[in-house]
Amino acid sequence: MTESNVKLRMMIITALFAAIIGILAQVTIPLPLVPITGQTLAIGLAATILGAKYGTLSVLVYLGLGAVGIPVFAQMSGGLGSLFGPTGGYLFGFIPTAFIIGYYLEKTSYTLANAIIANVLGMFVALMFGTVWLKIFADLSWTGALMGGFVPFILVGLIKAALAAWIGIIVRNRLKSANILYLEERKAV
Repeated sequence: MTESNVKLRMMIITALFAAIIGILAQVTIPLPLVPITGQTLAIGLAATILGAKYGTLSVLVYLGLGAVGIPVFAQMSGGLGSLFGPTGGYLFGFIPTAFIIGYYLEKTSYTLANAIIANVLGMFVALMFGTVWLKIFADLSWTGALMGGFVPFILVGLIKAALAAWIGIIVRNRLKSANILYLEERKAV
C-alpha cells in the first residue's frame, strides 16, 4: 500500500473515531454540575487503538465539529458556548488526555497492563482540567469544585479506563492483524 493510501486510511479511521466520541457522548447520567458521559471511554478507546498522533487528532476533529455547532457534545449540544461553558475544561482536557494515553503506550508497549495505567493517567488529566475550569468558571471553592467535578467521577472513571484499555487492546490487535491499521509501535524490551 502506498504512503498516500496509508495516510488516507488513517485519516478516515481518525474521522470514524471522532464520530464514535460524539456518539458515546450521548450516553449520559445527569449529575448536578457535570454529567457522567461516555466521552472519556471513547477517548480512551481512540488513544489506545490509534496512539498519540491519531488519537489526539480524533479528539481535535470531535472538538472542531462541536465548536462549529454540530451537536456532538453531551446531551446533543454543540457550539462555542459548550466549549466555554462550565464543562469546557473537560472538553479541552480531552486533548492532553488522548495524547498522554497514546504517548505512554507508544513509549512502553501495547499491553493490557500498560493500557490500564495509561487510561487511568488520562482519566485523572481530564478530571484535573475539568475541575480547575469548573472552579474558575463557576467561582467555586476548591472543595466545591473537587466535590462537584472530581470526586463523583473517580469510580466510574476507573471503570471506563479499564474498559477502554481492555477493549482498546483487543480491537487494536485485531485491526492490526487484519491490516486495517498501519501504525508504528515500539517493541517491548
